[in-house]
Amino acid sequence: MKEKLFSKGRKLTKAQRLKQQQEEAERRLREEEEAQLQAEKDEQDRLERERKEEELERLESKNLKRREDELNELRHLLEDNHTAVSKWKSDAVEKAQWERYTNCGGIPDPAVQQDINTYVSLWRDDPEVNVTPVLKQCNLALQLIEELEVLLRDVTDPQEGQKYQEGLVYLLELIHSKHLLTNEEILKRASANIDTETGNMQTVVKDDNVTLCLWANLKKNPRFKGLNFEEAGLSFNLPKQLAVSNVAIRILHTRYDHLSLLARMAVLRIHTPRHRYFSADIDVPEQGETEGEVKEDHETQQQDRDEEVQDLDEEVQSIQGLDGSKSAASLQSMRNGAAEGRGSQIQTQMEALDAERDLTSPVLQPTTMDCSERVQVVDLMQYTPLGGVFYYDAFHLPPQAHQVNGWEIRQLLDKGLQVFPYPPERSNLDESEALACPPVGVSVTLPDSVIFLETPQVARWDAAGKQWMMDGITDVSYEEAEAKISFSMESFHAFVLMQDTYANLPFQSWELRPLGQDSALFTINGALIDLSITIQDNQCMLQSEREGGLSHLIGKWMSGPVLQSAMLNAGINIFVSEYTDKYVSTCGKDPLTEHAAYEQMALFASACAFSWSKWNGKCGAEHLVMQVCEHHSPAPVPKDSWSLYLLGAQRSQRLEITEKSEAFSADHYPGSEFHSTFIHMLQDTMSTEGIARTRESNYQFVDAVQSLLFATRPLMYA
Repeated sequence: MKEKLFSKGRKLTKAQRLKQQQEEAERRLREEEEAQLQAEKDEQDRLERERKEEELERLESKNLKRREDELNELRHLLEDNHTAVSKWKSDAVEKAQWERYTNCGGIPDPAVQQDINTYVSLWRDDPEVNVTPVLKQCNLALQLIEELEVLLRDVTDPQEGQKYQEGLVYLLELIHSKHLLTNEEILKRASANIDTETGNMQTVVKDDNVTLCLWANLKKNPRFKGLNFEEAGLSFNLPKQLAVSNVAIRILHTRYDHLSLLARMAVLRIHTPRHRYFSADIDVPEQGETEGEVKEDHETQQQDRDEEVQDLDEEVQSIQGLDGSKSAASLQSMRNGAAEGRGSQIQTQMEALDAERDLTSPVLQPTTMDCSERVQVVDLMQYTPLGGVFYYDAFHLPPQAHQVNGWEIRQLLDKGLQVFPYPPERSNLDESEALACPPVGVSVTLPDSVIFLETPQVARWDAAGKQWMMDGITDVSYEEAEAKISFSMESFHAFVLMQDTYANLPFQSWELRPLGQDSALFTINGALIDLSITIQDNQCMLQSEREGGLSHLIGKWMSGPVLQSAMLNAGINIFVSEYTDKYVSTCGKDPLTEHAAYEQMALFASACAFSWSKWNGKCGAEHLVMQVCEHHSPAPVPKDSWSLYLLGAQRSQRLEITEKSEAFSADHYPGSEFHSTFIHMLQDTMSTEGIARTRESNYQFVDAVQSLLFATRPLMYA
């Protein structure tokens, strides 16, 4: 532009031309210098790349030469530990079996068919109805159910699994039936135990596994609104229709949850016909009587009775009085022991009650759901019921005794407790009457053995579908300070309090550091709660600053599997399953590489500390990154002691970057080497004392650390 201006004006002077030529020469000189510098830099970069490539080739070559030896050494360490652990566990099983054999406590072995057959037959025919001894018998049955659940988890033979399932379901039927018989006995004598203030009968019975609250409406006061069982932390509210009715209310809180077990069995489509050894009308073989003769006799009796429910779905359905809509046969008929009904009494009572369970939806008809209904079905992988089951029931109050001239006169019915239908059968109601049936209310103080990390969710039991549902629950109110939740339901149902199974995942960070030989501390900073697990030999102990709901766990030594089960039951889930990745975001790591990392971390857990790294999520699915350092003190690891390591399927290496670096780089630490295993990589910088510690690690400790890492998978879910 300037040249044009000059050309339009006057010509350049000689001085101006010289200056212009000088500037042009300087510009060319600068360009030549810059080009020379760039060429030198490019050459230096080329040489550096070649040097690095040569260095990598040298390290790779060195690693390949010792690869077989390192892999063999690692394999021998793992195999020796595995062999020792297998023998230890096998010996423990044999010892437990011997102790059971020599035990004279009268507890049958659930794995022995004849033992369970005898036990259920004898208990079925036991006429005892007093609540205290019956609850003791139920507690024994609960132990057997727990053992059957363990056997089911480990069984490989389908026939054996079928047998265990049948035994488990029938024990559930017996427990339910016995509960109802004791409840009926208490309610029969309600008029003899009237509360002077209310004119009604209310009672609470508790033991380690159940809390029973019963109320009998004797006065029928239309102004009655509800009752609070203070000692049980339970209360209910009734509409006027029920306040003036001949009704009894039961709230039964079982600290165990068998309904969710039935729901899972239904989801898995486990259909099993009744097994002859657990059928309700089986006779115990007499001495000298063959199994075939017993079976033939059983089949003959079957032909003279009503048609039985054959598949497991219907058998499971027979338990659904658990949600308050079924009853037991009367004690009187049980005592009579009529030849035509004694053997099949529990079975026939359940079948009869199935028919009256849901007047609008017969249980034997398949249920269909539209999309809106499916949304209400609880996914038992996504949600976990906590604190047991609350059975909220309404029954017709049994006839009360009358005293006449020193005689007690009581009307005996041929049935046991009868469900009080509310609302009444909808087909018999017009629209205005249906609207005049307000919901029933209930309030629950959260169980003190459970911790809810979030506001509890409420679900009711759907007997027809054998599933938990979230519909039909209204007016939910949660008082966090009082740990109390209140809500209403259209009718009487069993219900549970639930929590998101993975509320505490993904983890924010984690650390595994040694406390000494065969001792370590595993710390997890979860999404909602932080906790630590101390590992000593094969025992684990939970620690947490938040003790509410965990007082029965914190500071108690127990085995890893027992602690895991106890934590899950208490609402603290840091454990993962094959379905967890469907509900929780992950780092998406190669499972084989991850598994190998946990095995080797456990081998060195007595001498090395391991910790979470932010770069683990940046290094790709085929690699893992974690912070590691040798550490022998029980004190926390100094912040400047950590080093970063990259683990892959073919090799492990120490990284040059730190946690404070701006970007991820896979460049190895200057002066370090490559190794085919993680433990050999760590040994390069470890002291002689540290290496000796790792070789002296007890196999039980190694197994406990491995199991905990496998169960939590911190490299995947942090």
